[in-house]
Amino acid sequence: MAWGAPARAQSSRVQALYDLCRRTFPSPSSAAAPAAPPPASAVRAISSLMDTISPADLGLRDDSLGDGGGGGGGGHGFFDSTFVKGAARAARWAQPITYLHVYECDAFSIGIFCLPTSAVIPLHDHPGMTVLSKILYGSMHVKSYDWVEPTVLASNQQVRLAKLHADDVLTAPCPTTVLYPQSGGNLHSFTSVASCAVLDVLAPPYAEDAGRICTYFNDYPFSSFSSGRAKTVDSPDNYAWIEAINSPVYINMRPGMYTGPTVQVSPNFNLLYIPPSALVVAKEDAWMQFLMRLRFPGLPIITDGPRSIKCVSGQRGTNTVLPML
Repeated sequence: MAWGAPARAQSSRVQALYDLCRRTFPSPSSAAAPAAPPPASAVRAISSLMDTISPADLGLRDDSLGDGGGGGGGGHGFFDSTFVKGAARAARWAQPITYLHVYECDAFSIGIFCLPTSAVIPLHDHPGMTVLSKILYGSMHVKSYDWVEPTVLASNQQVRLAKLHADDVLTAPCPTTVLYPQSGGNLHSFTSVASCAVLDVLAPPYAEDAGRICTYFNDYPFSSFSSGRAKTVDSPDNYAWIEAINSPVYINMRPGMYTGPTVQVSPNFNLLYIPPSALVVAKEDAWMQFLMRLRFPGLPIITDGPRSIKCVSGQRGTNTVLPML
């Protein structure tokens, strides 16, 4: 098969993943309705399917990013310029993280994060969400926490206690990981040890109107704010104080073009789909100025018409009309 030529959708593993997710994750009855975690058997079925998905199934090679950031002569459909170039606090020398959007609807989303070596996605949460993640190639360090319930606050009330769930380096091939609204490491951070890619299924996806907004955090050792609380935990090394970051968090990230098999969407299913042609945007400077005016962290993605954008972190920008540049 030629590079970039999609396989037949009806026979692809991506199509099988979409079909299984559609059967598993119903659309919320209303925007604000909390989504119940899916049955364990359904999660196992999706995990087992994701375990079989390879980079080639998604139009990637397991060396597709390397440390050059992709794009240009690499033939991967990535933008040639860095997303949020010049944004405050974005390291100018760092290669960007690339997000490949596969599919999104009210019930779930499918996407791929491609991280060059040493790239970081800071500690963040997934409110009311179930997330399945599969490392397609490479290695990454994952650190994750779950909130201690009932809520335990430090004396200054600015930080909240969480228990360490994982602090490991994962290397492909490895099993799909799953986090839930209140367990499995709902707060996590990623640092790529080697160039890597992660396939993510979010159910439901981030959505501001439903209260599912991505919040970024700092974590501090238990001893930092634990005067008089040492006897309340079994092992202090397994706990940390978590503080929300209220100022904007800028991540060096850009959208790329997904070149794998196209998902054939079931009729009458509400979706947000990015046609490849929509990824060709005019005048980078004007586009950049528009994104900076929105002032939200995360990655905007272009969705179906008329030329609107949605942020994968659920922040401002949903249903915002993209100016004709």
